[in-house]
Amino acid sequence: MIQLELPRQKIEKSNLTPIVTLCTALLAVSFAPIFIRFSETELGANGTVFNRMFIFVIFFGIGGAIRNKRSAPQEVRKQETITIQEWILLVVVGIISVTTLVLWAISLQYTSVAKSMLLNNLTPVFTCLGGWLFFNTRFDKKFIIGMLIALSGAIALGLEDLHGAEGHLIGDIYALLSAVFLGGYFLVVEQLRNRFCAMTILLWRCAIGSVLLIPIVLLTEGQLFPTTWLPWLAVIGLGIISEGFGQRLLADCMDKLSSSFISLFLLLEPIVSAILAWVIFAESLSPTTGLGFVVVLTGIYLAQSSKSATKECAA
Repeated sequence: MIQLELPRQKIEKSNLTPIVTLCTALLAVSFAPIFIRFSETELGANGTVFNRMFIFVIFFGIGGAIRNKRSAPQEVRKQETITIQEWILLVVVGIISVTTLVLWAISLQYTSVAKSMLLNNLTPVFTCLGGWLFFNTRFDKKFIIGMLIALSGAIALGLEDLHGAEGHLIGDIYALLSAVFLGGYFLVVEQLRNRFCAMTILLWRCAIGSVLLIPIVLLTEGQLFPTTWLPWLAVIGLGIISEGFGQRLLADCMDKLSSSFISLFLLLEPIVSAILAWVIFAESLSPTTGLGFVVVLTGIYLAQSSKSATKECAA
């Protein structure tokens, strides 16, 4: 009896810190739609994403450079040489993140927000499938059942929002591709966390993303930066809170938790965003939202209690 209890307590203790970190990351990321709503009073969707990444690079890149200057020479010598494969993955993480966001923006031009959100909720499926195909990841029955329960809750919320909204097939395809690339992004970041800290990965993601988005913004929207104070505060919030804290903490969690579980946990993001919009904008919340929250949370709890939720056991 004692032999059975000790490992369980050890697993629960080791998982507590990353779960708390993941909850904090979820809250920071869920503020993104609030900031985007304020930002898009002046900027377009791509311009908002560009500012989000650009401000992150400026704010955290300068801070990182100052910190590195103060670091001891002995610490620098201990760093290993970056391999060609690792350089490629650093570039790929920036390309994939921008591709995801651009596909998402394009999908919204052809289909409803509800249908696009519904298809993006399939991201955990593609993360798990990619991990199984390319990294030989195995998932136990408890994790799969938990994933199916959480997905059913998320999809039910998306179906409620459709209300017979029409969309074109091309828009659905773009939204589905966005979910595929987002799943790939989680897998690449998980691999990079074996070698780099979360800040390094995000600096590469945002630096490459900013450069790639400049011509896209200029060609499609014509305005890179906001000119009034409210959109400026919004994009600064996106860069520092949603990207700097949210995405960074998500990458930090991948040191202990599997990318599949993290993508599953992020199914709560639309629900938390809806609650924040209810508090800030007084938007109404339906009983179905509360029920969906309970269903998704139940699935996540079941998946978290499985061995596949941790990075070591999911390998």
